[in-house]
Amino acid sequence: MNKGNNNRAIQIYSVITCPVCGFVKEERMPEDACQYFYECTNCGELLKPRKGDCCVYCSYGSVPCPSIQLSQDF
Repeated sequence: MNKGNNNRAIQIYSVITCPVCGFVKEERMPEDACQYFYECTNCGELLKPRKGDCCVYCSYGSVPCPSIQLSQDF
């Protein structure tokens, strides 16, 4: 965990779940950008954010990306 604005703890690791094969993997999220694509290491599916989400972690991760964590009450 890192400290963000106002000393809020930010989770930088997320467990991402492939919607195609169900494979789960813990990944370190980028802290300064949104990640738009993620290739599943099990089936090779290229994941993209769902409509309305900023990145693959907000769509398929166990926690939202750091920028979303900072922008709202998480």
